[in-house]
This record gives sequence, C-alpha cells and structure tokens, in this order.
Amino acid sequence: MNAEQRPFKVLGVQQIAIGGADKARLQALWVDMLGLTVTGTFKSAGENVDEDICAIGQGAHKVEVDLMQPLDPERKPAVHIPPLNHVGLWINDLPKAVEWLTAHGVRFAPGGIRKGAAGYDVCFLHPKASDQFPIAGEGVLIELVQAPPEVIAALG
Repeated sequence: MNAEQRPFKVLGVQQIAIGGADKARLQALWVDMLGLTVTGTFKSAGENVDEDICAIGQGAHKVEVDLMQPLDPERKPAVHIPPLNHVGLWINDLPKAVEWLTAHGVRFAPGGIRKGAAGYDVCFLHPKASDQFPIAGEGVLIELVQAPPEVIAALG
C-alpha cells in the first residue's frame, strides 16, 4: 500500500500498559528498581482499572509505562490479562486515521474516540478480527493516541 494514500502518520510509541493483580509488585520493578517516575494516577470503575502512569524520557520523547491492576479481578475488562495489556502509538491525525483504517477493514474496539487516562484523545484497535473487519491486532490491543502539537512538531 502506498504511504501517500494514508492520511495520517504513526509518530512513535506513546505508551506500554502492563497489568498485574497487585500494582505494588509492578512498582517494585518499574519504579523502585528501574527508576521510572510516577507522573499521575487514573481510576475508572467502568474500565475496571487502578493505574499509575509512569514515564521514561521527557518532552516529545517521553514514553508512558502504565502500571495497572483491576479494581475487581472477577470483572471485565481484565486489565491484568494478558500482562502486556496494550501498546499506545502517537498518531498525528486521529480522526482521519480512524476513518481511513475503518474504511480499509480494520476492527476497532467499542467506545470510539474518547479522552484517555493521560488526557489525550484515544481509541483502540480490537485484538481480534471479525468477518466484517478482517484486520485487527492479532491478539494485541493497540491504542491510537492523538499526538499534541509539540509531539507532532518533534516527531512528525
């Protein structure tokens, strides 16, 4: 497929999200041992998540590492299964990306474009394809994240 036809660009990795039954155990490695900085927290009953937002790097080169545990391990979504929950990608034009990808058979998870935990507009590519949408993450949940102007300028 010709890149000239694609009306958006993936600029880089915005985040990786790691789930576990106990967020404190994740913090022992990522914060205490590896030295990541906790930059925020996010709790959502609807998304069944209690999350610490950590950071590697700064500015446009910052990558989030989200450490997540379920509020209720018996409920869905099970943010701790699989442990590598999802990968987030910076996108320079999220609405155009969603429109184009949908038109080309990519399956999105329910929920559409909405504000994510870090305050950016996000949406998710479904991990499993369907008859109607034959292209998906092949087992991986992928978050598309609208890049802010400073990230577009630095990475675009």
